[in-house]
Amino acid sequence: MAKPSLRILLCAPRGFCAGVVRAIDAVERALAMYGAPVYVRHEIVHNKYVVDGLRRKGAVFVEELDEVPPGDAPVIFSAHGVAKSVPEEATARNLFHIDATCPLVTKVHREAQVHHKKGRHILLIGHARHPEVVGTMGQLPDGVVTLIETAADARFLQPSDPENLAYVTQTTLSLDDTAEIVAILRERFPAIAVPHKEDICYATTNRQEAVKKVAPQVDAMVVVGAPNSSNSQRLRETAEREGCAVSVLVQRASDLDWSQLGHLTSLGITAGASAPEVLVEEIIDAFAERYEVEVETVVSAQEDVFFPLPRALRENAAE
Repeated sequence: MAKPSLRILLCAPRGFCAGVVRAIDAVERALAMYGAPVYVRHEIVHNKYVVDGLRRKGAVFVEELDEVPPGDAPVIFSAHGVAKSVPEEATARNLFHIDATCPLVTKVHREAQVHHKKGRHILLIGHARHPEVVGTMGQLPDGVVTLIETAADARFLQPSDPENLAYVTQTTLSLDDTAEIVAILRERFPAIAVPHKEDICYATTNRQEAVKKVAPQVDAMVVVGAPNSSNSQRLRETAEREGCAVSVLVQRASDLDWSQLGHLTSLGITAGASAPEVLVEEIIDAFAERYEVEVETVVSAQEDVFFPLPRALRENAAE
Protein backbone atom coordinates (compact mmCIF):
# COMPACT_ATOMS: atom_id res chain seq x y z
CA MET A 1 0.00 0.00 0.00
CA ALA A 2 1.36 3.39 -0.97
CA LYS A 3 2.36 5.70 1.86
CA PRO A 4 0.64 9.09 2.08
CA SER A 5 2.76 12.10 1.10
CA LEU A 6 4.18 14.42 3.75
CA ARG A 7 5.93 17.72 3.11
CA ILE A 8 8.42 18.44 5.91
CA LEU A 9 9.64 22.00 6.41
CA LEU A 10 12.87 22.02 8.41
CA CYS A 11 13.43 25.24 10.33
CA ALA A 12 16.88 26.81 10.02
CA PRO A 13 18.61 27.75 12.18
CA ARG A 14 17.77 24.97 14.66
CA GLY A 15 19.63 22.90 17.21
CA PHE A 16 22.99 23.64 18.80
CA CYS A 17 24.01 27.25 19.41
CA ALA A 18 27.59 28.46 19.97
CA GLY A 19 27.23 28.45 23.77
CA VAL A 20 26.06 24.84 23.80
CA VAL A 21 28.83 23.72 21.41
CA ARG A 22 31.38 25.43 23.69
CA ALA A 23 29.99 23.78 26.83
CA ILE A 24 29.91 20.26 25.35
CA ASP A 25 33.38 20.74 23.84
CA ALA A 26 34.61 21.89 27.28
CA VAL A 27 33.58 18.59 28.89
CA GLU A 28 35.04 16.51 26.03
CA ARG A 29 38.31 18.49 26.05
CA ALA A 30 38.61 18.16 29.84
CA LEU A 31 38.12 14.38 29.54
CA ALA A 32 40.81 14.25 26.83
CA MET A 33 43.27 16.43 28.81
CA TYR A 34 42.72 15.13 32.35
CA GLY A 35 40.98 11.77 31.93
CA ALA A 36 37.88 10.56 33.75
CA PRO A 37 36.22 11.45 35.96
CA VAL A 38 35.34 15.04 35.08
CA TYR A 39 32.64 16.39 37.36
CA VAL A 40 29.93 18.64 35.90
CA ARG A 41 27.72 20.71 38.18
CA HIS A 42 24.16 20.47 36.80
CA GLU A 43 23.41 19.12 33.31
CA ILE A 44 25.99 20.78 31.04
CA VAL A 45 23.08 21.55 28.68
CA HIS A 46 19.42 20.54 28.97
CA ASN A 47 19.42 17.45 26.79
CA LYS A 48 19.31 13.85 28.03
CA TYR A 49 20.91 12.40 24.88
CA VAL A 50 23.89 14.76 25.21
CA VAL A 51 24.23 14.23 28.97
CA ASP A 52 24.02 10.43 28.66
CA GLY A 53 26.67 10.48 25.91
CA LEU A 54 29.07 12.49 28.07
CA ARG A 55 28.33 10.26 31.07
CA ARG A 56 29.41 7.22 29.03
CA LYS A 57 32.71 8.98 28.29
CA GLY A 58 33.42 9.57 31.99
CA ALA A 59 31.59 12.77 32.97
CA VAL A 60 29.93 12.64 36.40
CA PHE A 61 26.96 14.98 36.80
CA VAL A 62 26.20 16.43 40.23
CA GLU A 63 23.72 19.04 41.41
CA GLU A 64 25.91 20.54 44.16
CA LEU A 65 29.65 20.73 44.84
CA ASP A 66 29.36 18.76 48.09
CA GLU A 67 28.84 15.69 45.86
CA VAL A 68 32.36 16.17 44.43
CA PRO A 69 35.05 14.28 46.40
CA PRO A 70 38.35 16.02 47.28
CA GLY A 71 41.05 15.59 44.63
CA ASP A 72 42.44 16.93 41.35
CA ALA A 73 39.53 16.01 39.06
CA PRO A 74 38.16 19.04 37.18
CA VAL A 75 34.71 20.42 37.98
CA ILE A 76 32.90 22.18 35.14
CA PHE A 77 30.07 24.66 35.64
CA SER A 78 27.23 24.34 33.13
CA ALA A 79 26.37 26.69 30.26
CA HIS A 80 23.50 28.18 32.30
CA GLY A 81 25.82 29.97 34.73
CA VAL A 82 26.13 29.73 38.51
CA ALA A 83 25.77 31.99 41.54
CA LYS A 84 28.97 33.65 42.79
CA SER A 85 28.91 31.38 45.85
CA VAL A 86 29.63 28.31 43.68
CA PRO A 87 33.15 29.24 42.42
CA GLU A 88 33.86 30.67 45.90
CA GLU A 89 33.02 27.28 47.43
CA ALA A 90 35.12 25.49 44.79
CA THR A 91 38.10 27.76 45.56
CA ALA A 92 37.69 27.24 49.31
CA ARG A 93 37.80 23.46 48.75
CA ASN A 94 40.78 23.70 46.34
CA LEU A 95 38.74 22.14 43.53
CA PHE A 96 40.07 22.71 40.01
CA HIS A 97 37.03 24.38 38.45
CA ILE A 98 36.30 25.46 34.89
CA ASP A 99 33.46 27.82 34.02
CA ALA A 100 31.56 26.83 30.84
CA THR A 101 28.89 29.53 31.31
CA CYS A 102 27.69 30.80 27.92
CA PRO A 103 29.36 34.18 27.26
CA LEU A 104 25.93 35.67 26.52
CA VAL A 105 24.77 34.68 30.02
CA THR A 106 27.97 36.16 31.47
CA LYS A 107 27.08 39.41 29.66
CA VAL A 108 23.77 39.53 31.60
CA HIS A 109 25.66 38.87 34.87
CA ARG A 110 27.96 41.82 34.14
CA GLU A 111 25.07 44.11 33.23
CA ALA A 112 23.36 43.30 36.53
CA GLN A 113 26.57 43.99 38.46
CA VAL A 114 27.02 47.37 36.73
CA HIS A 115 23.44 48.40 37.54
CA HIS A 116 23.95 47.37 41.16
CA LYS A 117 27.13 49.45 41.40
CA LYS A 118 25.15 52.42 40.12
CA GLY A 119 22.63 51.91 42.91
CA ARG A 120 19.76 50.68 40.75
CA HIS A 121 17.27 48.02 41.78
CA ILE A 122 17.30 45.27 39.14
CA LEU A 123 14.27 43.59 37.61
CA LEU A 124 15.14 40.21 36.13
CA ILE A 125 12.63 38.99 33.54
CA GLY A 126 12.76 35.21 33.63
CA HIS A 127 11.42 31.94 35.03
CA ALA A 128 11.78 31.09 38.72
CA ARG A 129 14.11 28.18 39.54
CA HIS A 130 15.57 28.02 36.03
CA PRO A 131 19.34 27.51 36.53
CA GLU A 132 20.16 30.62 34.51
CA VAL A 133 17.89 32.77 36.69
CA VAL A 134 19.31 31.24 39.88
CA GLY A 135 22.82 32.03 38.60
CA THR A 136 22.00 35.62 37.62
CA MET A 137 20.24 36.40 40.90
CA GLY A 138 23.16 34.81 42.71
CA GLN A 139 25.62 37.38 41.32
CA LEU A 140 24.30 39.98 43.76
CA PRO A 141 23.24 40.29 47.40
CA ASP A 142 19.76 39.15 48.42
CA GLY A 143 17.02 41.71 47.87
CA VAL A 144 18.63 43.76 45.09
CA VAL A 145 17.04 41.74 42.25
CA THR A 146 13.29 41.23 41.79
CA LEU A 147 12.13 38.42 39.49
CA ILE A 148 9.43 39.36 36.96
CA GLU A 149 7.83 36.26 35.42
CA THR A 150 4.64 37.63 33.85
CA ALA A 151 2.99 40.74 32.47
CA ALA A 152 0.90 40.80 35.68
CA ASP A 153 4.11 40.90 37.77
CA ALA A 154 5.23 43.93 35.75
CA ARG A 155 1.84 45.62 36.05
CA PHE A 156 1.52 45.28 39.82
CA LEU A 157 5.14 45.81 40.85
CA GLN A 158 5.50 48.50 43.53
CA PRO A 159 9.22 49.37 43.75
CA SER A 160 10.44 51.54 46.62
CA ASP A 161 12.31 53.83 44.19
CA PRO A 162 10.57 53.87 40.77
CA GLU A 163 13.13 56.36 39.39
CA ASN A 164 16.05 54.02 40.01
CA LEU A 165 15.37 50.77 38.18
CA ALA A 166 17.04 48.61 35.53
CA TYR A 167 15.96 45.43 33.84
CA VAL A 168 17.84 42.42 32.45
CA THR A 169 16.40 39.20 31.03
CA GLN A 170 17.02 35.49 30.90
CA THR A 171 18.59 34.72 27.49
CA THR A 172 16.12 32.00 26.43
CA LEU A 173 12.72 33.70 26.73
CA SER A 174 9.85 34.17 24.29
CA LEU A 175 10.48 37.32 22.27
CA ASP A 176 6.79 38.20 22.24
CA ASP A 177 6.13 37.59 25.95
CA THR A 178 9.24 39.54 26.90
CA ALA A 179 8.33 42.44 24.59
CA GLU A 180 4.96 42.70 26.34
CA ILE A 181 6.58 42.75 29.80
CA VAL A 182 9.21 45.29 28.72
CA ALA A 183 6.52 47.54 27.21
CA ILE A 184 4.65 47.56 30.53
CA LEU A 185 7.81 48.31 32.52
CA ARG A 186 8.86 51.14 30.20
CA GLU A 187 5.40 52.67 30.26
CA ARG A 188 5.16 52.49 34.06
CA PHE A 189 8.79 53.45 34.75
CA PRO A 190 10.03 55.71 31.93
CA ALA A 191 13.41 56.20 33.65
CA ILE A 192 14.19 52.44 33.74
CA ALA A 193 17.69 51.56 32.47
CA VAL A 194 17.55 49.10 29.56
CA PRO A 195 20.14 46.66 28.17
CA HIS A 196 22.54 48.21 25.61
CA LYS A 197 21.88 45.17 23.44
CA GLU A 198 18.97 42.77 23.74
CA ASP A 199 19.65 40.10 26.42
CA ILE A 200 17.63 37.39 24.65
CA CYS A 201 20.38 35.64 22.75
CA TYR A 202 20.80 35.50 18.97
CA ALA A 203 20.12 31.75 18.90
CA THR A 204 16.82 31.99 20.79
CA THR A 205 15.75 34.88 18.54
CA ASN A 206 16.71 33.13 15.30
CA ARG A 207 15.06 29.83 16.23
CA GLN A 208 11.81 31.56 17.18
CA GLU A 209 11.82 33.62 13.96
CA ALA A 210 12.28 30.43 11.90
CA VAL A 211 9.31 28.83 13.67
CA LYS A 212 7.20 31.95 13.01
CA LYS A 213 7.97 31.54 9.32
CA VAL A 214 7.12 27.83 9.14
CA ALA A 215 4.26 27.38 11.66
CA PRO A 216 1.50 29.04 9.57
CA GLN A 217 2.35 26.74 6.63
CA VAL A 218 2.07 23.35 8.37
CA ASP A 219 -0.50 21.06 10.03
CA ALA A 220 1.81 20.32 12.98
CA MET A 221 5.15 21.38 14.46
CA VAL A 222 7.55 19.01 16.21
CA VAL A 223 10.11 20.68 18.47
CA VAL A 224 13.02 18.41 19.40
CA GLY A 225 14.19 19.28 22.89
CA ALA A 226 13.99 18.56 26.60
CA PRO A 227 11.01 19.49 28.78
CA ASN A 228 13.36 21.41 31.13
CA SER A 229 14.86 23.39 28.22
CA SER A 230 13.45 26.92 28.35
CA ASN A 231 14.29 27.79 24.74
CA SER A 232 12.68 24.54 23.48
CA GLN A 233 9.46 25.20 25.41
CA ARG A 234 9.36 28.70 23.94
CA LEU A 235 9.63 27.26 20.41
CA ARG A 236 6.60 25.04 21.02
CA GLU A 237 4.65 28.03 22.38
CA THR A 238 5.72 30.19 19.42
CA ALA A 239 4.36 27.63 16.93
CA GLU A 240 1.09 27.50 18.87
CA ARG A 241 0.84 31.29 18.95
CA GLU A 242 1.43 31.47 15.20
CA GLY A 243 -1.66 29.33 14.61
CA CYS A 244 -0.19 25.85 14.21
CA ALA A 245 -2.97 23.42 15.24
CA VAL A 246 -0.66 20.81 16.78
CA SER A 247 2.63 21.79 18.42
CA VAL A 248 4.55 19.17 20.41
CA LEU A 249 7.87 18.99 22.26
CA VAL A 250 9.61 15.59 22.12
CA GLN A 251 13.02 14.34 23.21
CA ARG A 252 13.22 11.34 20.88
CA ALA A 253 11.27 9.71 18.05
CA SER A 254 9.92 7.19 20.58
CA ASP A 255 8.03 10.08 22.25
CA LEU A 256 5.96 10.85 19.14
CA ASP A 257 2.22 10.41 19.69
CA TRP A 258 0.92 9.08 16.38
CA SER A 259 -2.69 9.66 17.41
CA GLN A 260 -1.82 13.38 17.25
CA LEU A 261 0.47 13.15 14.26
CA GLY A 262 -0.97 10.37 12.14
CA HIS A 263 -2.96 12.29 9.49
CA LEU A 264 -0.78 15.12 8.20
CA THR A 265 0.05 16.54 4.81
CA SER A 266 2.63 19.02 6.09
CA LEU A 267 4.92 19.13 9.13
CA GLY A 268 7.40 21.61 10.58
CA ILE A 269 10.43 20.40 12.53
CA THR A 270 12.81 22.44 14.65
CA ALA A 271 15.15 21.79 17.57
CA GLY A 272 16.02 23.67 20.73
CA ALA A 273 19.52 25.09 21.17
CA SER A 274 20.69 22.08 23.18
CA ALA A 275 19.28 19.35 20.89
CA PRO A 276 21.74 17.60 18.54
CA GLU A 277 21.01 17.20 14.83
CA VAL A 278 21.10 13.40 15.10
CA LEU A 279 17.79 13.58 17.00
CA VAL A 280 16.23 15.70 14.23
CA GLU A 281 17.31 13.02 11.73
CA GLU A 282 15.79 10.34 13.97
CA ILE A 283 12.44 12.19 13.92
CA ILE A 284 12.55 12.55 10.11
CA ASP A 285 13.30 8.80 9.80
CA ALA A 286 10.30 7.98 12.03
CA PHE A 287 8.00 9.96 9.74
CA ALA A 288 9.63 8.42 6.64
CA GLU A 289 8.55 4.98 7.85
CA ARG A 290 4.90 6.08 7.69
CA TYR A 291 4.95 8.70 4.94
CA GLU A 292 6.54 9.42 1.60
CA VAL A 293 8.47 12.44 2.85
CA GLU A 294 9.75 15.43 0.93
CA VAL A 295 12.07 17.58 3.05
CA GLU A 296 12.63 21.27 2.44
CA THR A 297 14.70 23.68 4.57
CA VAL A 298 13.30 27.11 5.40
CA VAL A 299 16.12 29.51 6.32
CA SER A 300 15.40 32.64 8.34
CA ALA A 301 18.98 33.59 9.33
CA GLN A 302 22.60 32.53 8.91
CA GLU A 303 24.65 31.85 12.05
CA ASP A 304 28.43 32.01 12.28
CA VAL A 305 28.90 32.76 15.99
CA PHE A 306 31.84 31.01 17.68
CA PHE A 307 32.97 31.12 21.31
CA PRO A 308 36.48 29.92 22.26
CA LEU A 309 36.86 27.29 24.97
CA PRO A 310 37.49 28.37 28.58
CA ARG A 311 41.15 29.35 28.92
CA ALA A 312 42.17 26.29 30.98
CA LEU A 313 41.13 23.99 28.11
CA ARG A 314 42.81 25.73 25.17
CA GLU A 315 45.62 23.96 23.32
CA ASN A 316 48.39 26.06 24.83
CA ALA A 317 46.95 26.00 28.39
CA ALA A 318 49.49 23.43 29.58
CA GLU A 319 52.50 25.32 28.18
